[in-house]
Amino acid sequence: MEQGSAGDSYLGKVESQLRKGVLEYCVLALMRDEPRYGVELVQSLEASGALAASQGTIYPLLSRLRRADLVTTTWKESTSGPPRRYYRLTDAGLAALEDFARIWPAFRDAVDDFLAP
Repeated sequence: MEQGSAGDSYLGKVESQLRKGVLEYCVLALMRDEPRYGVELVQSLEASGALAASQGTIYPLLSRLRRADLVTTTWKESTSGPPRRYYRLTDAGLAALEDFARIWPAFRDAVDDFLAP
């Protein structure tokens, strides 16, 4: 397909929808072992390639997670600038992540089965 064709546009939409479906759980997974601040989460997602997300996507997501009591926040001083808000999983956040981790393999395998020739 040629660059900039309608197919590229559709492919971008597909990729965006897939990312939206799993991004929340990837963010929760990044906080599983230690609290993280927003820019740190953006950088980790960017390093993955396929899950790169902007601050404009991550901060509203973090706000939703906080309102849902899946994460809690604390402010910590930074040696290289203003204080940073760190996000930590709550027990409910860890339970949501564990539920997703249980469901994901069967979901992924079912999709892979449909896609296999």
